Amino acid sequence: MKIAYDPSHYRDNTTIEEMIYNTAKLGYEYIELSPRKDFIWFYEYPKVDRAMIKKMKQNLKDTGLQISSVLPVQQWSSPIEEERQAAIKNWKRCIEITSELGVDLMNTEFSGYKDRPLESQDAFLRSMDELIPIFEKEGIALNIQPHPNDFIERNDETMRIIRAIDKDWLNLVFSTAHAFYNDDGLGDIDAIFDDAGDRLKHVLIADTLNHKAAYGLRYIINPPDANVTIHQHLNPGEGEVDFDTIFRRLREMKFDGIITNSVFTYPDRPEWSSQVTMDVIRKGLHLS
Repeated sequence: MKIAYDPSHYRDNTTIEEMIYNTAKLGYEYIELSPRKDFIWFYEYPKVDRAMIKKMKQNLKDTGLQISSVLPVQQWSSPIEEERQAAIKNWKRCIEITSELGVDLMNTEFSGYKDRPLESQDAFLRSMDELIPIFEKEGIALNIQPHPNDFIERNDETMRIIRAIDKDWLNLVFSTAHAFYNDDGLGDIDAIFDDAGDRLKHVLIADTLNHKAAYGLRYIINPPDANVTIHQHLNPGEGEVDFDTIFRRLREMKFDGIITNSVFTYPDRPEWSSQVTMDVIRKGLHLS
């Protein structure tokens, strides 16, 4: 099992080199390369050249850090063909960069348009048809998550798509911060784990409040009926996610994938936040 850090706390206020050194100082062995403007940004063509890749590999070597996975987010499920084709071009470059970094795993989101689910599903499947040969040629596996406001938000629908494509190297990311989107507000961790089975390869750790809860003014939206998508990435214990069940299930299945600290809320206090979350992870997995 790998315990990794998503360095989004350092996304907007450090260089890539500083991000790597800061992550190493926090005590991690693995870093998840999530989107940042000077590397691979959301929906854009990567701004990376050979010199940057060489320097990054040297920074990693100097700190002893390893890359657990590379995380691009592209509009590859767009029913607008021009957007989808641009995303495919971007994806091909992202895969190439991942290969040049010597990494054999990527993770991503569905994207697409929530209000056009069938068209987005068709676009996603067409994109996979184009990318499957490239993933297999490069020997790179892919883990995917349903993300709030994607054309798929539910875990059960994600598992149906993963099984439909039926590739051993295509598996599930479960983001605990999205647990209440995964099953329309239930947050039923046992059901999510039962459905995923051994297809669960990557767990992102962060807390959130249940956006579907029927009590209190926990979210105030102006205007009240605005069509917005809300979720949080809090320290474990600050929301309502059932971490006791999550860690029990991970222990029971002898989970051997990736656990990533995915808390984004405290860029002003990343060291404190990391320690809080790491303590919860280690205690939950009986590592300390």
